[in-house]
Amino acid sequence: MIRTQIQLPDDVFAEAKKLCEAREISLAELARRGIEYILSVYAQNPGSKDDWQPPKPRHLGWKGLTEAEIKAQAQATVVELSMTSRRKK
Repeated sequence: MIRTQIQLPDDVFAEAKKLCEAREISLAELARRGIEYILSVYAQNPGSKDDWQPPKPRHLGWKGLTEAEIKAQAQATVVELSMTSRRKK
């Protein structure tokens, strides 16, 4: 086991000591448990960047437009949109 030192703000230290007394554990045990918890939640084995996949697109329920029409509208420029609206009038 490795010995180490940590620095805590006074209020954090006081709260930690109260919790240790209530749970009847040492400050070292509290720190170990806290670090183990954080590691279990956040420390995943980082894989290569190729492992990441973008989220799958969801159908948002646009009524009356096909997926191709939605994509075309999303990619249209302001000029193209204004010309399309003029044609419809």
